[in-house]
Amino acid sequence: MVYTRSWLVLSSILLSAVLIMLLCQKRSRRGTKQTPPGPPGWPVFGNIFDLGAIPHKALYKLRFKYGPVVWLKLGSMNTMVIQSAKAAAELFKNHDQTFCDRKCLAGFTAHNYNRGSLALGQHGPYWSMLRRICKMDLLANKRINETAHLRRKCIDDMMQNIVEDATMAQAQGESGEVDLAHFLFLTSFNLIGNLVLSRDLVNSRSKEGHAFFNAMNEVMETLGKPNLADFLPFLKWLDPQKIMKNAEQHFGRVIKIVEAFVEERIEEYKSGREKKKQDFLDILLENEGDGKDGIDKISHHNLIILVLEMFLAGTETTSSTIEWGMAELFRNPRLMANVKEELDLVVGPNRRVEENDIDQLPYLQAVVKETLRLYPVIPLLLPRNSLRDTNYMGYQIPKDTQVFVNAWAIGRDPDSWEDPQCFKPERFLGSNIDYKGQHFELIPFGSGRRICVGMSLAQQVVPLVLGTLVHDFDWELSSNSSPETIDMTERGGITSRKLIPLKAIPRKRFM
Repeated sequence: MVYTRSWLVLSSILLSAVLIMLLCQKRSRRGTKQTPPGPPGWPVFGNIFDLGAIPHKALYKLRFKYGPVVWLKLGSMNTMVIQSAKAAAELFKNHDQTFCDRKCLAGFTAHNYNRGSLALGQHGPYWSMLRRICKMDLLANKRINETAHLRRKCIDDMMQNIVEDATMAQAQGESGEVDLAHFLFLTSFNLIGNLVLSRDLVNSRSKEGHAFFNAMNEVMETLGKPNLADFLPFLKWLDPQKIMKNAEQHFGRVIKIVEAFVEERIEEYKSGREKKKQDFLDILLENEGDGKDGIDKISHHNLIILVLEMFLAGTETTSSTIEWGMAELFRNPRLMANVKEELDLVVGPNRRVEENDIDQLPYLQAVVKETLRLYPVIPLLLPRNSLRDTNYMGYQIPKDTQVFVNAWAIGRDPDSWEDPQCFKPERFLGSNIDYKGQHFELIPFGSGRRICVGMSLAQQVVPLVLGTLVHDFDWELSSNSSPETIDMTERGGITSRKLIPLKAIPRKRFM
């Protein structure tokens, strides 16, 4: 009897919520001025089902029916999708301030992550202070140049580990095939660890590092799942997919681990131990306050969040880009030979690829650009939010509209690119098109106020790792694989990753 009564109450609440949403949608349609064209939606759910399993691909198809600016109703959420260079230029050049806010997914509100986040934080004075610290103290060109030895160390460790893993496998009678995706991810993770905490986090001596690595994986997996509660607010308290519950649990784990790292550093300060060079944690601690100092100081909790964000933002994005680039070179042996020939000419057999070589390697740079064009690691960038009603390209866009910029679609726009689906690095040779936010046909890092603050670091890491892998090894595919059969299927989520990790057999070129 009690169970029946509870079920009736729950059903009544759900039915009431649905009726209210239907009424709101009806009123919204009646009072809506001219919004961009888009597909008709279902009652309550709107266009949620139009997103499919891989939203950026599904939205790209809508571009050919509805044009470069598409309007969706995702549950109760107004959503505008930008899918051409012209539309992106209009957004970033003439409406950047109006659309500079963020729309935050429910999972990122766990432990108030969004309030301390630079990537997801609301635009305002505190956000500007965080961006200044990251841009000027961690990711400024001077700082990046000073940390070149850390990148060299992490890449050398990766190359040694690849050789050892392949040698061990061959000693056991196996082919020597290595999981390249795994090594790239570990290297990116340790690189961020060195920049932020001055330590390798994933090695045989670091139990805390391995725990952190595993917990961060769980966070990324949880947050990469689509959540109905993001589009249907009445489901948030039900949390039907348990995404909020899992986010609270996994964020809680990583927060405790990072707190231990921070406390360890504070104890080092108290003991009088001096460091030769500052890392990002040192800089954050210099700017820490008690939470009552206004926008000029960072609370202890937000300091923890910023450390986490460096790993969330800088690990999978870097490793996935390199993996996609290597996969395309494996699929195109002629292009691989072109990169190798250029490296042999500039670097030669007697030394390693260094960062100061990159400017002398235009074909390698073209491969990186072409990889970023076809495989922007965050295909829809991070969603923006309109701060006010505005007229955009003749359309009336209401306040609080979510905005997706489909960088994946823009990179494949036939109006901007010849043979847009083909991997052709040669298209960038002799071209001034770059990915720094001023050429809107290529915006893997975004543009405007919210352009990715880590772009300058990625600009150093991606070509250096890619060039080193090609220069130092001849790569062979296993006997049951060929360039034509490499699976390029994507895995769904916030970031674009290969569903099947890239594997190959390394043969050392130089002894």
